[in-house]
Amino acid sequence: MQKNLICIACPRGCYITVDLNDSGEVVSVTGNTCKRGDTYARTEMTNPTRSLTSTVKVEGGAHPVVPVKSAAPVPKGMLFECMKEINRATIKAPVKIGDKVIENILGTGVDIVATNNC
Repeated sequence: MQKNLICIACPRGCYITVDLNDSGEVVSVTGNTCKRGDTYARTEMTNPTRSLTSTVKVEGGAHPVVPVKSAAPVPKGMLFECMKEINRATIKAPVKIGDKVIENILGTGVDIVATNNC
């Protein structure tokens, strides 16, 4: 089976073709012009991940919320559950860029960190 993707690993946006065997394992990747494209395509077919950005409520801060992001990509299938967890969170001011807002969200090993001061 073949899957066609547009690579998002770099600005080139290569058209990539991934050949899969009957058990869904990647056999080959073609069309990428850099190593990142190969890595992206293999990950996308076996365990897709995404970076997550949002905001978290702040108590006692100059602003009601602080922007946050995942320190690393999280499994795509867990995005909505991670967002529910983030939406329940509240942090007390002061908050500094890089502060861990949620550690190891939903057991993924990924921290949610502040991307601004508040």
